[in-house]
Amino acid sequence: MRVVTTTCSNTEIVCALGCAHMLVGVDEHSDFPEEVVSRLPRVGPDLGIDPDKVAALEPDLVIASYTVPGHEQVVDGLIAKGLRVFAPEPVSLADVYRDVRDIAELLGVPERGEALAAEMEATIEGEAAPDPNGPRVLVEWWPKPVIVPGRDSWVTQLLEKAGGVNPLAHEAVKSRPITDDEAVAMSPEAVVISWCGVPFHRYREDVVTRREAWANTPALQAGQVHRVPEAFMGRPGPRLVDGFRALKAVVEAARQAR
Repeated sequence: MRVVTTTCSNTEIVCALGCAHMLVGVDEHSDFPEEVVSRLPRVGPDLGIDPDKVAALEPDLVIASYTVPGHEQVVDGLIAKGLRVFAPEPVSLADVYRDVRDIAELLGVPERGEALAAEMEATIEGEAAPDPNGPRVLVEWWPKPVIVPGRDSWVTQLLEKAGGVNPLAHEAVKSRPITDDEAVAMSPEAVVISWCGVPFHRYREDVVTRREAWANTPALQAGQVHRVPEAFMGRPGPRLVDGFRALKAVVEAARQAR
């Protein structure tokens, strides 16, 4: 089978299922596993996927996504080329496990999908330590304006299972910008930098710590500003396990700083 993926998470799922040999093209941002993606043709970045480039690779299946606003146009363009497209829109952790199983089914390795999804679920659920009074942790997808996840995000669930609390968990949104006043009112005990599309080595804690309006928040007062790669948090695939464990460490550090 010839497969093209248009998001990092789907590339990583295909590889984790032991099907890297099926990949004939990936999106511009797929960077893991490096030894796999480095040798593959690129079909464009994120919302700039080129349907002609994808079609030229003669895929039997294109695994796309509806997770980012605008992706529906990418999917429509691929379908217009007569390509077979699978495009999930995961919101919850259960959705991610489901998508792993569904992709495995499409690739003809359903037993591997069952094993991978079960392993992810067992690890996260097995180590889960929910605490409704746990530290309030603000995960930052983008610094200016500050964008954070809401209720409809697997990150909120990961954080809860790690023993923390998302201050925006009550809002029925995937994510949204917040003002300085809102951030102060949330009184976060930790801030996690997980900027989308920014290389991890360019994450800078001082971008957060020098915000004057945030100076008296518990997080900044206690020096609780942490960095977690967006690859571990923003990609609905196998490495959410790494994100969960990173959040557990953040929660524990914030708890000790109380």
